Amino acid sequence: MNSTFLLPVYNEMRKGLLLIWDYKFSMLMQIVTFGMIFLGISFMMGNGKLVPALIAPALVGYMIWFLATLAINDMSWNLQGEAQTGTLEQMFMGAASMSVIVLGRVLIRLAFSIVTVGTMSVIMVIMLDVPVTFPPSATVPLVITLAGLLGFGYLVAGATLVFKQIGTLASILTNMMLFLNGSLLPVDRMPDGMARFARLLPTTEGIIVMRQVMIDGLSLAQTWETGSLGALINHSLVFVALGLLGFRYCENLARRRGTLGQY
Repeated sequence: MNSTFLLPVYNEMRKGLLLIWDYKFSMLMQIVTFGMIFLGISFMMGNGKLVPALIAPALVGYMIWFLATLAINDMSWNLQGEAQTGTLEQMFMGAASMSVIVLGRVLIRLAFSIVTVGTMSVIMVIMLDVPVTFPPSATVPLVITLAGLLGFGYLVAGATLVFKQIGTLASILTNMMLFLNGSLLPVDRMPDGMARFARLLPTTEGIIVMRQVMIDGLSLAQTWETGSLGALINHSLVFVALGLLGFRYCENLARRRGTLGQY
């Protein structure tokens, strides 16, 4: 277990942390972008004004969407970069599973992004007087939501092994989530058909529970009683299972075709 999972994950996380530090200016610009885009969205939602009551649910959804974008894009871009440099096939020759290596690489990026995005969000809450709290209990639905996101990211990463360039697909998926997963418009305000589709996306249930905890002040026990926490757990488990199975299928397909080292 230590040699096949923990050690590769640790090594990839350590390497990722060094890269983040070396390219900290790029990460800083991402955080600035996070704040500027959200301010623009807030002005549009308030018809040119900053309305705290409208900003609160949008901020929670936007935070989850931003983390989803990083996770999904990183898991595919890492593999695409290895394919471009001709080192992807060599990575499959090691003892560690490629799914473990991909996990280690994205975990450190997510951890760093959670800290920075959370800090930026707290600053905006204070500056704009947004009625959002950050209780410790919110970490539970956040972790469960991120687990489902990683599962979805494995599906996209698997497609990268087969099709190599899928940047357009990743952009379509992440942009679709921003507008259809309840990030800006809560699911309960959507038409029935759109709401049912929205609940199939990997972040929707997580946004619902996070809003209940961070805005409505519900405890985890209360979210369980409403059924929303249970729906989130089931939702994430399905995506984790589908993601790992899909990644393994795409990996085996690329091996059979002999295209792992091609770009």
